[in-house]
Parts: sequence; structure tokens; C-alpha cells
Amino acid sequence: MSNQRSQQDAADQGRRIIHVDMDAFFASVEQRDNPDLRGKPVAVGRDQARGVVAAASYEARVFGVRSAMPSVTARRQCPDLIFAPPRFDVYRAVSAQIHGVFARHTDLIEPLSLDEAYLDVTRACQLGQTATDIAQDIRRRIFEETGLTASAGVSYNKFLAKLASDQDKPDGLTVITPRKGPGFVASLPVGRFNGVGPVTEAKMHRLGIFTGADLREKSLLFLAEHFGSSADHYYAITRGIDNRPVRPNRIRKSVGAENTFAKDLIDLEAAVATLEPIIDKVVIRCAEKGVAGRTVTLKVKFSDFEQITRRTTLPGYLRDAPGIMKIARTLLEAEYPFRTGIRLLGVSMSGFEVSEPENQNQLELF
Repeated sequence: MSNQRSQQDAADQGRRIIHVDMDAFFASVEQRDNPDLRGKPVAVGRDQARGVVAAASYEARVFGVRSAMPSVTARRQCPDLIFAPPRFDVYRAVSAQIHGVFARHTDLIEPLSLDEAYLDVTRACQLGQTATDIAQDIRRRIFEETGLTASAGVSYNKFLAKLASDQDKPDGLTVITPRKGPGFVASLPVGRFNGVGPVTEAKMHRLGIFTGADLREKSLLFLAEHFGSSADHYYAITRGIDNRPVRPNRIRKSVGAENTFAKDLIDLEAAVATLEPIIDKVVIRCAEKGVAGRTVTLKVKFSDFEQITRRTTLPGYLRDAPGIMKIARTLLEAEYPFRTGIRLLGVSMSGFEVSEPENQNQLELF
């Protein structure tokens, strides 16, 4: 860890990262383009029995409506919810405008999705700008050119920049300097940390770990015993350490979704019917990432916990639900009659299209 600390000392002196995250992107585009939707609870998705919410406006989030939620659940939680059919081509076009704004400030851009990206602006800061001014300019230009608001986080690494962008949403800007980083992390609930999902959060709570400060008190040996290969990561981030670079050409390997059933599935048509909401989530996630894939993989886990995968690779790229469903259904039908009941089904896309430190002796330019 001493080497990691020395690396962080160097990064603290000069690295400047901005994380930009559009506010309720899909839903905000719909509200921008349809004035009748403004100020109302809006969900982008299909208002059907097996539909899934792709995005929710802030007015809908007040009622607990969230992305990836079943449409029937969203409707139950917000009876006045308005569903808007997704227009992914429009979202991709707006995303291109947003990324064009990013490119005016740096070519070190790592897109995470259509509406979210890391920017390394260290070079611009070395030339005299501040990362805070750059983030403000990006947010201003995005609003002027698209009519949409963005939140941004500014810090000395990716982990803290992402936490910062979520701190004052919507339409917010938060700056975390090297001196503030460890203290900021200590005050947060562990569920806010990137990479800590609901299952890991619950496990941490059982171990008496509720905040970053609680996690920082645990030794590396303790973390390795309970969290295995993630131990180094948790040990580092609680100290405000994250040496990951911004990677402009990062290629995503796969996007998928799955569902574990309360009751094992035996009937073919019942199993096929459960694929629809799973595939809807895959389509949404592919749209969010701005990717299309050539390989569809079906994952099946049986009641005895045996697991199989079956895949098909296409000559062209695919991102639409009917096309994915056709292939997934064919793969599932080939396994029928099932050797035993099915407890889990998953679908993923892969084979995506391929697109997509200097002198640090500087003052703290935030």
C-alpha cells in the first residue's frame, strides 16, 4: 500500500477528473420535446404487463419510480405516471451533441453511457484553467445547445468525481479537493460507493460497517477475509485513493440482465414469457451505453444449480428487443424439454462495435 500511497501523492498534485452525468436523461429529453410532460411524473418505457421503465423523471422519482423497475410496479406506486415510448435514436443524437461539448476541452474522454462520462482535464489545468471553471463551462454549453441540465463532479480521481456528481443533483456541481477527499468518503454510507451493490451493502451492515469511516477502520486482512479480491479496492477508496486512468478507448465486453424466479419454471411458454422483461432491460442498457452487439447469450440455471450458456453470433449488429427475443427464444427452445425446472434465466449481448500522466508540479487548480 506504500507504493499506492506514493502514486496517490503524485496524482493529488496534478490530476484533475470531471464526471458529467445528465439529469434523468431519457425522461428529460421527452419533457424537453413535449411541453405537456413538463413538471409531470414521466417514465420512458412500455406501459405493459411485462414492460420495464427505462428512465424516470424527477417528478416520478418522488414516488419511488426507478429505471429497470417493472412498469406495473411503477404504475402502482404512481397512478398518475405518464409513459413515453423510448426514442433511442433521438437519445443517441443528443448524446453526440453532449460528447461534442466534452471534446472542446479534452480528448481524454471515457464514455460510460450515452449520458455519462469521465473527462481528464489535467492538461487544460496545467495551461492555466481550473477544473471547476471547465465543468461550469461544460454544463452551461450543454444547456445552451440541448436545453438539458447536467450535474458534474470535480476531483483528483474517478471514484471521487463520480461521487461528487451525484451529490447535488439535479443541475449541480460539487468539487472534492485532495485535502477533502478522505473526509468526504468517511461521511458517506457505504451504499453510495461505486461497486457496492445491495448484496454487498447488506453484508457490510451485518459486519457493522455502515459508513466510509467504519470501512476504513477495518484492516486489509479483515477485508480480504470477508470480501476476497475486492479487499484492495475497498481499502483504497476509503482513503480517497483511486489510480485508475481515464480510458478513451475502453471497450465494453458485454451487457446483460437476468432474473431468479420464486418458483421453478417447467413450461416452455412460461419460460419464454419471462424473457421479455429481461430483454427489455438488456435493450435499455445497450441504449444507455450506446452499443450494439453481434452475439446473444442465453444463461440458464436449473433447480439443481447446474448452469448452462448458449450463444449465437450474427453477421450484423443488433440492439432491438424483437431481434434479441427471436434468438433467445430459439436458444431456449433447443433446451426443451428442460432437464429439470429453471430457477434463473439471463440474456446478454456482446461482440460490440469498436468505437468509441504528464508534469504534475502544479498548483491545486480546482
